[in-house]
Amino acid sequence: MKACAFDYRRPTQLGEVREWSASDDVRLIAGGQSLGPMLNLRLAQPETLVDISALSPLRGFDEQADGLMIGSAITHAEIEDGLLPDVTRGILPRIARGIAYRAVRSRGTIGGSIAHGDPAADWIASLAALGGEVVLYDGRRYRRLRIADFVLGAFQTAITPGELITAVWVPRVPAASRFGYFKLCRKAGELAHAIGVTWRHGESGEARYVIAATQGRPIVLEHDVADDRDHWMASLERQAPGLDALERQLHIDALERALTKSETL
Repeated sequence: MKACAFDYRRPTQLGEVREWSASDDVRLIAGGQSLGPMLNLRLAQPETLVDISALSPLRGFDEQADGLMIGSAITHAEIEDGLLPDVTRGILPRIARGIAYRAVRSRGTIGGSIAHGDPAADWIASLAALGGEVVLYDGRRYRRLRIADFVLGAFQTAITPGELITAVWVPRVPAASRFGYFKLCRKAGELAHAIGVTWRHGESGEARYVIAATQGRPIVLEHDVADDRDHWMASLERQAPGLDALERQLHIDALERALTKSETL
């Protein structure tokens, strides 16, 4: 099966995107590693496809004292290969390296992955733990949302018609921070069945643990309950009620493995 017929637009300025993308019949595309298969399976049938991959404001980065602003059209492979400053003491390249296969990483983009809202997305899980944010632009103003708040459910986000993700904000990781990441996959390169992330700030001691790939928004546990395994299970049962007992245990195991594998950065 192939995609339905659609119009194709390739804007050269951000302002053009809003003009074309304010309709539900329009989809934005950058790397196309998530949207492409949906088009071919006709799960998505837009009238117009707007290609934002060549927009220069989405292809840059800006290192600041407290973190890094990454253009949304930066690819996973560019992060993996160290072509951007690493303000996370190795976390960014490590996560990028574990995404799918090299061919996918060479085309897929960090902004596209987050915009897609897949519950099993590596960037959503890891950046929710780090306190990452998305920067959204509607042609008139910018707004910022924590990634944990941006993802509303499975393939559901807080993006509004006419908006696009222009950048992803990643806070700087101080020395002595601890980070652990574990995802349960049937084989390398496939989407995860369960993801666990643990994070502890090296200066403030703030902790944040994430349970992801639950077929819903990531479950973020703050520092006061981060080490309480009973609370992990209670949160999972409350926020992901559709999981059966085996699936819940797989997610708890993933988080425990992430905690066991956590390392000082």
